[in-house]
Amino acid sequence: MTDTAPAAASAPADPAPVDPAQAEPARALDAAPARRRPALYWRLWAGVPRELLALILSFVVASVVFTVSISLVSSAAGSLVTVVFAALLLIAAMYVARGSGFVELALQRLAGRPVIPAPDWTALAADGGSGFVGWLRGLFGNRHAWLYLLHTLVFFVVSLVTFVVSIVWASIALGGVTAWFWERFLPDGDRDFFLSQWLVTNWFGGGAIDGRTGDLVLQSIVGVIFLVTLPFVTRGLSWVNWGVDRGLLGVSRTRQLEQRLSDVSASRTAAVAAEGSALRRLERDIHDGPQQRLVRLQMDLAAADRAIEKDPAAARELVAQALQQSRDALEELRALSRGFAPPILLDRGLVAALESLAVRSPLPTTVRSNLPEGFEVPPELARNLYFIAAEALTNAAKHSGADAATVLVELRRVVDPDGTWIDLTVSDDGRGGAAPVAGHGLAGLTERAHGQGGELEVESPAGGGTRITARLPLTREV
Repeated sequence: MTDTAPAAASAPADPAPVDPAQAEPARALDAAPARRRPALYWRLWAGVPRELLALILSFVVASVVFTVSISLVSSAAGSLVTVVFAALLLIAAMYVARGSGFVELALQRLAGRPVIPAPDWTALAADGGSGFVGWLRGLFGNRHAWLYLLHTLVFFVVSLVTFVVSIVWASIALGGVTAWFWERFLPDGDRDFFLSQWLVTNWFGGGAIDGRTGDLVLQSIVGVIFLVTLPFVTRGLSWVNWGVDRGLLGVSRTRQLEQRLSDVSASRTAAVAAEGSALRRLERDIHDGPQQRLVRLQMDLAAADRAIEKDPAAARELVAQALQQSRDALEELRALSRGFAPPILLDRGLVAALESLAVRSPLPTTVRSNLPEGFEVPPELARNLYFIAAEALTNAAKHSGADAATVLVELRRVVDPDGTWIDLTVSDDGRGGAAPVAGHGLAGLTERAHGQGGELEVESPAGGGTRITARLPLTREV
């Protein structure tokens, strides 16, 4: 982890303490490979309670929804003479199926199974067109709506089987290992058959044994066997439910590809818009700044050349002004060049470039990196993160009235759908009130983040400082 406070280039800053809340994601990321994971069997046991709960709740939901759906569908089928009424019943069944699918996907997350991407119902409805007729076309022409309705029928059977197997298996396991306790409370009655006695006599050729004690031992052995295998059973049944849900409730592969292509197209459009906006701003800054000073420099030198023989003092004054104009133009060119990726970004990486940016910033800035040791940010990603940090710090120095700023860069892992992301957060203690406005800095940062397939979040309550967070994916797939 690297902490850098603004200081002279020759004197590296002392590390600043890291906020534990901020450092936690990356610390967990660094420690994950070294942390010894529990054995597979015990990890399976850890999931048994939530898997059993999910199996039971899935059966309850499937039973209720099956009853409602089959009633609506059968009523619709029996009301074909009244087409409108039948359509209303079928629409109601489809929406009930959609709601049950939403609940079932939540239960799969409860069970710890991978997240199943659900269809974008708003986009699917838009495919049918506008108006009431378009809504009907989008509803009845939507294959996912019919698959969800089919799920209410198929999943009732599947959940019934998985529910019965899981409950019976758990009951035998718990009943067997506790038989020594509850067996004593059962009445003796006139029982004359004991399974253990029959097995010993007919299978093992042994003599007579105490049947009650033998059955108690046999029940305990069976209970232990069922208890030991219970995690494998619940995990397997949970995966059976997940497979059915994935096939009927998940968004189709074709739709996923269409959505991904749409996102990539939007990202590219945003990237082109961001680059175009940056080029137009650079052109305007060069025209209004260095170009005007160079024109003034040329005029001063021409006037000095004409006055050098007639009025040497005036000529020297004009030359002095020209020198000042050249210095000002050089400073402005240096400031503009910071809008390009500095060589240090390519030579030493993102963190070193951010530290250099913090040293040059007029606002006292601390850089904190929670990236793993030796981690290299991809060049294109690093370039965009550098630009976002530079623009955010420039805005903070010009408009926030802040006394200090902080730049935090860290990795973040998510389960679904894209794996690892890199987050860059620029915060200050200024007056707040910042908001993205079309054609201004924050809007350009948003376009730049979208161009990389990421997002930009701005938190800036009045009087509470500003916090700008760019979240970009480390990998992008089409």
